[in-house]
Amino acid sequence: MRSVEESEKKKQRAVKLFQYFMIVVLFTAAVLLPAYGAGRRAAKTQGEADGADAVNANRIVIDPGHGGMDSGMVGESGVSEKELNLVCSKKLAALLEAAGYDVVLTRETEDGLYDADASNKKAQDMERRVARIAEENPILTVSIHQNSYPEDSSVKGPQVFYFEQSAEGEKLAAAIQESLNTELAVERPRTQKGNTTYYILKRSVSTTVIVECGFLTNPEEEALLQEEEYQDRVAQAICDGILAYLESKAGE
Repeated sequence: MRSVEESEKKKQRAVKLFQYFMIVVLFTAAVLLPAYGAGRRAAKTQGEADGADAVNANRIVIDPGHGGMDSGMVGESGVSEKELNLVCSKKLAALLEAAGYDVVLTRETEDGLYDADASNKKAQDMERRVARIAEENPILTVSIHQNSYPEDSSVKGPQVFYFEQSAEGEKLAAAIQESLNTELAVERPRTQKGNTTYYILKRSVSTTVIVECGFLTNPEEEALLQEEEYQDRVAQAICDGILAYLESKAGE
């Protein structure tokens, strides 16, 4: 009888020890995992993800927004955002290459980055842009776009966006914004703007900004953005802003 009681007591002690062990494990996980996850997310959004030591300091990615079935904004004249984005991106790439940088474009044709039979072409397109950026591991990424504001056609001027939690993104955006305001002699200069929703800003592991070159809903700016001389000025201003940022970064 005693052996049965002792056996039962041993089982109870074993159960209690196991329960205690699980409590410790769960408590540790509850404390450490959120902190680990937050750290990983912060690192990735600021271009400091795993492998940051392998960042290619001479490589820059330029992302011409939209493409394929996704034309982006279409102006009154019929010009599409995807066309202008590609033109500006190629001009910017040429300038940066002349400055000695290795430049990669996420797209080099009018086509998007999705499969013809993809169920959600836009989602696949964005995912592949982010994947390409991660693959190249550049020192920075600039996504080129054109803006719109149908509610008020008088609104115009370039605007640069950065991921709100990225200190380096803000510095890059500020340098490009200042260059655009100065070199394009913007009547009402804008300031760089933080954002937490744009997919490419949130998901990119590199320091990334979005440059909205102008408003296609403003007739005057829509016309300017189609003039090669003005396109050259926009590309040069963005390039100068990028180089100013990289120079300041090298001096840190």
